[in-house]
Amino acid sequence: MMAGTAGEEELEVSWQDLGLDPASTPTWALTLTPAPGPTPASTPSLSLASESLQPLQDLTGDGGVRKERLCPGTGQPVPPSASVAVKYSGYLGNWNKLFCSNGNSKYPRLMKLGKDITLCGLEIGLLSMTKGEAALFILTPKYAYGQRGCPPSIPPNTTVLFKVEVLDFIDSEECDAFFELTYEQRDRLPLEKVLKVAATEREFGNYFFYKQCFKIAKDRYKRALSILGRSSSSKAEQSQINASKLLLFLNLSLTYLKLERADRALKYGQLALEMDPRNAKALFRCGQACLYMREYSKSRDFLARAQCIQPFNRDINNELKKLARFLAKSLGDQEAESRVRDTTRSTWKWRKKCAARCLTLSILMAEKKSRTVPAVQLLAHGGDLSITYRFLEKGQEHCLTWRD
Repeated sequence: MMAGTAGEEELEVSWQDLGLDPASTPTWALTLTPAPGPTPASTPSLSLASESLQPLQDLTGDGGVRKERLCPGTGQPVPPSASVAVKYSGYLGNWNKLFCSNGNSKYPRLMKLGKDITLCGLEIGLLSMTKGEAALFILTPKYAYGQRGCPPSIPPNTTVLFKVEVLDFIDSEECDAFFELTYEQRDRLPLEKVLKVAATEREFGNYFFYKQCFKIAKDRYKRALSILGRSSSSKAEQSQINASKLLLFLNLSLTYLKLERADRALKYGQLALEMDPRNAKALFRCGQACLYMREYSKSRDFLARAQCIQPFNRDINNELKKLARFLAKSLGDQEAESRVRDTTRSTWKWRKKCAARCLTLSILMAEKKSRTVPAVQLLAHGGDLSITYRFLEKGQEHCLTWRD
């Protein structure tokens, strides 16, 4: 969990937070990319493994899956029901013929063991690994592609080599079982299991968030929130539910900011404040949302309250500086607009004055000369305005021009 400061994102920063829905992930099963050139028909030599300083670990007892650890990991081994984020490369020959890899993927998708990873030997190997561990595996045909192989990339009866790194995993066993239950059965589950399922859903949402799939992340957060809709008569249980909801409200507020839906971000930020009025992170999110909507006074109020709680938070102070710049620009625009209005107003006053003079002169001319009201034409020349009088006298047209 990240530290609870306002500027930091309330998301679990781990590869657990970067995964696909096991129920919606397309079957992967190590898609093979055919390599150019002739395919070797013989069993590859295993010189890289045989020259290793470490002895190979026999995971199956019959030599079918052998492992060499390259880098140790931490924590518990991958459970059988996990969705795993791995980087892998599959080889033939003397580790020099690559037939499949996802090494160029920045965010490898989570794959469900037994569903998306169906290569028996690779699954056995992954179950022996921990988070952060890297290893080499040698799989005999029995535990790989069998006697038929996978033409044209894998010849029949071929031993294959894999280099694998476990980036992270999410144990989704209880989550999978939960959504197979009816609503009545879910309501009868202990609160601890419900909270665990909600936490797992939030981890999936976090994965999508860091993968910048914000719409999917939003849906996973809302799915987790729907799980926590139950009410409890126990104050202690309700407190646990509210604590889980608070994290989801904060995550949704941030996700909606990424989706440029500031109104929704403000809504979930305010829901978080209803649970914790002094939550600096919620105040910060609300301030960001109001700033995006150009509601500067509200933004200043939220951010000032957040700064009172965390006066030395860099993100809050930077957002206040950003707000100051927007306010300065806004005031400058208002002043410029006011000047334009004043100029326009004075121009129209001047035109009215000119029109009055024109009318007076017209009457005088009509009385003195032709006794007819002259035609009046107002012409703008840049910043000047000219008035042209056209009138008839003794059957002839006369023209007088006046400029102000």
